[in-house]
Amino acid sequence: MLAENKREELLPHQLTEKAADVAYNKATKAPLSAFYLAITAGLFIGLAFVFYVTVTTGTENVAWGLSKFAGGAAFSLGLLLIVVVGGELFTSSTLTLIAKASKRITTAQLLKNWIIVYFGNFIGATFLVFLIFFAGMYNTDHGQWGLTVLHIAQHKLHHSSIEAVSLGILCNMMVCLAVWMAFAARTITDKMFAVFLPVTMFVASGFEHSIANMFMVPSGILIQQFAPAEFWLAIGEHTSQYSDLTIYNFIFDNLIPVTIGNIIGGGVIVGLMHWMIYLRPMQKSKQEQ
Repeated sequence: MLAENKREELLPHQLTEKAADVAYNKATKAPLSAFYLAITAGLFIGLAFVFYVTVTTGTENVAWGLSKFAGGAAFSLGLLLIVVVGGELFTSSTLTLIAKASKRITTAQLLKNWIIVYFGNFIGATFLVFLIFFAGMYNTDHGQWGLTVLHIAQHKLHHSSIEAVSLGILCNMMVCLAVWMAFAARTITDKMFAVFLPVTMFVASGFEHSIANMFMVPSGILIQQFAPAEFWLAIGEHTSQYSDLTIYNFIFDNLIPVTIGNIIGGGVIVGLMHWMIYLRPMQKSKQEQ
């Protein structure tokens, strides 16, 4: 009987209770452990974008949707690594709002966790930016790999503020729903299926992920600033065509609005909405007893 119960799927209210416990554990984790795990998560998400660029480079003659699907499928590796191997990702850490709403943590604990994880993700993503650059990956396929990076990075800087926030909301709805479903997983295969479609969908649709952008846009900036003349000759373009790839533009035109959107999409729409539906009534009922 016990073995049968272990195989039963979690009901929505049980899944929300588990998500609340995970959120509490995240927010109260030792700061140094959270920081190290955040660095690995930043690396994993950056590696996922490396895979995306590799898969989509040279697909100009492939149907647009199929190319995006292939890239999104490749990118799903990043969240799967975090879910299976372990890591603290800022976008999924926004779910700690559930623990705050349940009064299990304080606002200070919430913000401290977010800052530690966000900074750790940045360190991990930035390390990979330099590693990939010094590995000369931008020269792959006669420079077309680097050109793909430049195009993607530049595109991300030209959303309006409302577009960037909205794309951030949509992205983290899908990321947190993927993580939410993975809470119910019993095996690695379960986790793969839980993560695959939501992540593939958000990437293929062009939604914006703040931590992924910490890798992609700085990669474009580094190529624009330091790639040798041979690279520009190979792709037939000039650095001036990508002069808008600056740290200032990245922070204010992309990173800040996308981060705000990610918090709303994951923490509020996924996290607090499920808390209001399932946990708040249960807490009120206990208080009345």
